[in-house]
Amino acid sequence: MIIFYITKLQSKGNIILSHLNHSPIEFYFLKNSKNFIVEEIPLYSFSGAGEHLILKIRKKDISTFELLNILSKKLNIKKSDIGYAGLKDKDALSIQYVSINKKLTKNIESLQLDNIKILDSTYHNNKIKIGHLKGNKFYIRIKKLNKINANKIQNVINHILNTGMPNYFGFQRFGNNGNNYNDGKAILQNQLKIKDKKISKFLISAYQSYLFNTWLQKRIEISHIINNFDISYSSSLLKIDSNVIKKIKSQKHFFKLLNGDIMQHFPYGKYFFNDDSVDNSMRFYNKQIVPTGLLYGIKSILAKDIAGDIENNFIDNLLVNELGSRRLAWIFLDHLEFTYKEEIANGEFNFSLPKGSYATILLNLIANREINKEVIDEF
Repeated sequence: MIIFYITKLQSKGNIILSHLNHSPIEFYFLKNSKNFIVEEIPLYSFSGAGEHLILKIRKKDISTFELLNILSKKLNIKKSDIGYAGLKDKDALSIQYVSINKKLTKNIESLQLDNIKILDSTYHNNKIKIGHLKGNKFYIRIKKLNKINANKIQNVINHILNTGMPNYFGFQRFGNNGNNYNDGKAILQNQLKIKDKKISKFLISAYQSYLFNTWLQKRIEISHIINNFDISYSSSLLKIDSNVIKKIKSQKHFFKLLNGDIMQHFPYGKYFFNDDSVDNSMRFYNKQIVPTGLLYGIKSILAKDIAGDIENNFIDNLLVNELGSRRLAWIFLDHLEFTYKEEIANGEFNFSLPKGSYATILLNLIANREINKEVIDEF
């Protein structure tokens, strides 16, 4: 068992640790449909034939749950009849795909909705389900940006393109007050009853997400210690053999892989354990594989050895009957473009992220400070 002598992490779900060490960058960001645009990248191409009507929908200042409510009422169908791949932000202009069995779409042609527009339609042979998503494309605009800070941003972007970024759950996951995971834990303890099953599951998953975030914080903290202190001190602090620390310290990437980590080919692929038989650290450095973190529950695979000792600190057996999985702990970006418009002091970002990754986390990492929580609403 590894013993930690590290400062205790704060309890809020929205506290993150960064691998970057630049000074905070000042700019203004208001999250709304003019400054934040997101578009889904479907997991597969739609066939053009089949039992399910596929709608490409653009919505403005409407959450995915609100969209489902509106469509179910207007078409007089159940919300469960509508398929979707993931949740999209409310305070944004967002484009996402939904599917409806064509037998239930008699009135679809005459559908007129405020802030909702059907951009395109086609057919496919299966219903869209949660996770049927490759990723998302984003456009973000920031304001009140001077030239010095714009140059800083470009330098940080170059670093992120080279090293990737931690794949934290975003603040949206934890509600406006950053602590809805407490409700999820209370549900598991039978101290809170929520009639709506979707909301109940969402709150429980928020608790899983909180445990993932605190684990990732701890691993980044450990990486900082190994990177910044000498081998003997790191060994003493982390209670890990000095020879093991020496080998870990030699890894080229900031985020240090540990024996027993569960790895995954990036961005998709099978899980496998990290061990000494191959140099997985170079494959990670070369953006071929990434470590994963635990969302504890049924069917979740557990890390082993040193990595398992750390992971065990972030397992709550209250979740033993919930659906479990693993999540990419680190991600790499295919592209991250930044444009500075000096005449109006605006900056514009264009980039894509894998599914489940949060644009607001990237923005906070670039700023190296917490962007005002009031402008980042729950979706």
